[in-house]
Amino acid sequence: MRIGILGLGRIGAFHAETLSGLDAVESLVVTDPFADAAKAAAERFGAEVADSPEALLAAGVDGIVVAAATDAHPALILAGVEAGVPVFCEKPVARTMTEGVEVLKAVRGSGVPIQIGYNRRFDAGFVAARAAVRAGELGKLHTVRSTTLDPAPPPAAYIAASGGIFRDCSVHDFDIIRWVTGREVTEVYAVGGNRGADYIREAGDADTTGAVLTLDDGTIAVVSNSRHNARGYDVRMELHGFKDSIAVGLDDQLPLRSVEPGVSFPAGTPHDFFMDRFTEAYRAELTAFTEVVAGTRPSPCTVEDALEAGWIAEACTLSLHEHRPVTIAEVRGA
Repeated sequence: MRIGILGLGRIGAFHAETLSGLDAVESLVVTDPFADAAKAAAERFGAEVADSPEALLAAGVDGIVVAAATDAHPALILAGVEAGVPVFCEKPVARTMTEGVEVLKAVRGSGVPIQIGYNRRFDAGFVAARAAVRAGELGKLHTVRSTTLDPAPPPAAYIAASGGIFRDCSVHDFDIIRWVTGREVTEVYAVGGNRGADYIREAGDADTTGAVLTLDDGTIAVVSNSRHNARGYDVRMELHGFKDSIAVGLDDQLPLRSVEPGVSFPAGTPHDFFMDRFTEAYRAELTAFTEVVAGTRPSPCTVEDALEAGWIAEACTLSLHEHRPVTIAEVRGA
């Protein structure tokens, strides 16, 4: 099959490399506002260059991967749908929930599949955790803990355009909590602080946050995030039930040092970036997209799914700023 890639920045180039190694992908067509980025990708992966999104869609592609800047996501998703071409789009659907809802309204009933990029759904550990929960191995859940700690903050320009740590970083935790537990979030309470880069504070954001989520069956989920984790990239989940407890991310590359006498775990080199931690998950995610394009499976992460995680991020952002619990119904306007 022939796949188009729109946007050849860090994640777009990474997707190009992954797609070029998949058996189902015969050729790539790439485009980027920066011609040098598209040219470099073309030379590296043997791709064809299109000088615009319109030209790419006219080049006979079977599916498109949207890895452009967030502001471009709505228009590119809609362009793909209007052309009848299956779309994979990195999260978020749009910069604001208002725009995201408009995208949903525009594509609903189109019959064109759209997959939003939440890669943790394809990580072997999270897949196993979901299976354990669904099989009843843990019994009734009472506590979930989810962690995303970055080794260093992104540049100031990225922070200024990110929409805040809950919309940019924590949203991965929100999505995976919903996916693994099969439950919805009803209420949140969030706190945050700034102990590091001044430009994060100046952007009105926090560099370290905590959020307590109440799920619709009464389970409590605790989410911890930070832009500063000197030891590496730390993504974990714990699920505690009345029959058993399990964890995702407890391997030898865990970026955490034990000070217990005689304990050598973890013994490996710590994960240092999301591409290192989730290389195989990204491969599985894009393999799933080729199956969506082929019509052999439905989208494993729809626009509706992505917006649900977005509402939780909206509620946490409001809670942080107003120092109070916020229900999901409140931010939805329901």
